[in-house]
Amino acid sequence: MKKAQVADIYLRLAELNPEPVGELEWVNPYTLLVAVALSAQATDVSVNLATRKLFAVAQTPEQMLALGEAGIREHIKTIGLFNTKAKNLILMAQQLIERHGGEVPTERSALEELAGVGRKTANVVLNIAFGTPTIAVDTHVFRVANRTGMAPGKTPLAVELKLEKVTPPMFMRHAHHWLILHGRYICKARAPECWRCPIVDLCGFRGKKLVPPKSRTAQGDGQAR
Repeated sequence: MKKAQVADIYLRLAELNPEPVGELEWVNPYTLLVAVALSAQATDVSVNLATRKLFAVAQTPEQMLALGEAGIREHIKTIGLFNTKAKNLILMAQQLIERHGGEVPTERSALEELAGVGRKTANVVLNIAFGTPTIAVDTHVFRVANRTGMAPGKTPLAVELKLEKVTPPMFMRHAHHWLILHGRYICKARAPECWRCPIVDLCGFRGKKLVPPKSRTAQGDGQAR
């Protein structure tokens, strides 16, 4: 896909949603870090349900340590891999206190050294909490980048680096938010809803479905929304 087409995609997504926001709930950079780490192999909805009560009692590394691993488990037991994640949150809190004075670091390398934090989590925190123009590649971004032809790649890192090259600077701040939301609600994994896609004419996907399923048509779900 040519850079001009990529720019047009972002322009259209920006017109529909000028200031996109992440769907995870957070209070400060630390709680955002925790929420993103918990979201691995879990939905944002399930994470929010758990963290509303967790963040009511623990909004700092010190408070998380005071809660203890058992206390954390009790709050996040509805989330996948909660045992491992509870252990990681304890170790992460210790690392933040010992290495960074209880503050969330603003460098990707320092973030990736924390327990339970990978490149995607680091990029999300840098982008949302600190305004750094990073592109976090989750399953939605990976799918949209490959399916549309914007930035095809075999790995999340390959897609991230290609997106950084083709994304105009003016769109970098919100790029991954637009792509995540597009993949979550329109360019879905099993059944992309091409008939209501705002970038369908720019997309390189060969299997486009320009007519909604009959069941949707009968229920009126095929209307753009």
